[in-house]
Amino acid sequence: MSVAGSMRFDILTIFPELLSSPLQEGILRRALAAGQIAVHLHNIRDYAVDKHKMTDDRPFGGGEGMVMKPEPLAACLADVQSTQPGRVILLSPRGNRYDQKQAVRLSRHSRLVLICGRYEGVDERFTRLFVDEEVSIGDYILTGGELAAMILVDSITRLLPGVLGCRESVNNDTFSRGLLKHPQYTRPRIFENVAVPEELLTGNHAVISAYRLVESVSLTLERRPELLAAMHFDARQRKILDRAGLLNDVEQLQKK
Repeated sequence: MSVAGSMRFDILTIFPELLSSPLQEGILRRALAAGQIAVHLHNIRDYAVDKHKMTDDRPFGGGEGMVMKPEPLAACLADVQSTQPGRVILLSPRGNRYDQKQAVRLSRHSRLVLICGRYEGVDERFTRLFVDEEVSIGDYILTGGELAAMILVDSITRLLPGVLGCRESVNNDTFSRGLLKHPQYTRPRIFENVAVPEELLTGNHAVISAYRLVESVSLTLERRPELLAAMHFDARQRKILDRAGLLNDVEQLQKK
């Protein structure tokens, strides 16, 4: 798949078909069609040096599983990098944990080369010679790096200018502003005898803003209190939180 765009992703994988479907839906499809991103899928097997197209072998020293061979990976990467080099990222459980700050950082690159690890890992010589950084999407194990690569593509794409219809969607996302997002409601006004909070129906932007701040901080305190440690609230926000009985909890948390 190849579409001209302002941000280019090259994905190296032994299962390119696994990645085709997500690129045909939603925001990614529209970004591809608009030329805002380009996604190129490269089959590592095409660069295998033996007649059986082997991309893995048993580990030296014994042990469970198989290890991805360095030769096919290096040949595939050399072909990909021959036109315009990009930042090379290996999706790996031992990498730095991926979060919104990492997504913002990587979105500043014009080209990313994502390598999907498999099996018990990748030959260390390839990693040391050719990989700029290793990234992990969390403390759990997947069967391969393909889904992790798509998470990077999706989360980075939505940060690019013009991809989302409303830029405030990016600025107000959970993690973008350091807090979990407040609860959201839509029509109908009453569902299963539960009504939409009255504050959201006032039409008063100050009242709505204050309500959402309180709900957001309350939810963050309950579920992800560590996120509040580095948060700065201005005088108006602190007054709102004080009235809601949350300021003392936030201050105690930030003193730790």
